[in-house]
Amino acid sequence: MTVVAIIQARMSSSRLPGKVLLPLVEKPVLAHVIERLSYSRMIEKIVVATSVDSSDDSIADFCHENNISCYRGSLEDVLDRYYKAARENHADSVVRITADCPVIDPVVVDAVITGFLSGNYDLFGLDGEFPDGLDCAVFSLSALKKARLNAKLKSEREHVGPYIENNPHHFQNGSLKIFHGLQHHRWTLDEPEDYLLLTEIFEQLYSPDSPFLTHDILQLIQKKPELLTLNQAIIRNEGYLKSIKNDGVYK
Repeated sequence: MTVVAIIQARMSSSRLPGKVLLPLVEKPVLAHVIERLSYSRMIEKIVVATSVDSSDDSIADFCHENNISCYRGSLEDVLDRYYKAARENHADSVVRITADCPVIDPVVVDAVITGFLSGNYDLFGLDGEFPDGLDCAVFSLSALKKARLNAKLKSEREHVGPYIENNPHHFQNGSLKIFHGLQHHRWTLDEPEDYLLLTEIFEQLYSPDSPFLTHDILQLIQKKPELLTLNQAIIRNEGYLKSIKNDGVYK
């Protein structure tokens, strides 16, 4: 069974344009996501899935210059882009990662993949009270195909998982809960305040020889609790909530 990590990336973020190529300790955010996933013991291939829109040419150029597999598809229909990227790269199991999560933990990713492979799952994801920024989920190719054919709402096309999550009678879904009481931590990149926090984390913890992990970030914040105040006012999953609010049939 071929396990492929697909990183969705675009430059046209409304809240922080160009965020996936912003520098963190002299490397683009996207480079850190790829580097950290390379420490996974379960992922066999890493692919960046961006759009054919000219605004994303810089992402494709970055991938080409660094010998990273890149698929270009629909800008708005992310579900279609994901499925086609998975099919083109002969994936049986697809690990969904977003390019705005530069502290993605390879140990956590491997635990989610292991959970997915332990049963006959269509979707298996991280759940519970985990820090925002560790998000990952694994999909079967057949589930993505079914979702692509049947999803109608904009929120189901603009995001990969909602159709599968919202139709448990058609899919076998599972989850891993390994974190408790950490949901107030925000380590993702959507706003300038997030960038300030992530810059501090990387300047304190980054090493090119081995990845810092979740417990390292928690220890840093324990020493410097003021870091929590940098982005604590931002709403979690604001982009998805906005999609639902503006929902309609996808055209």
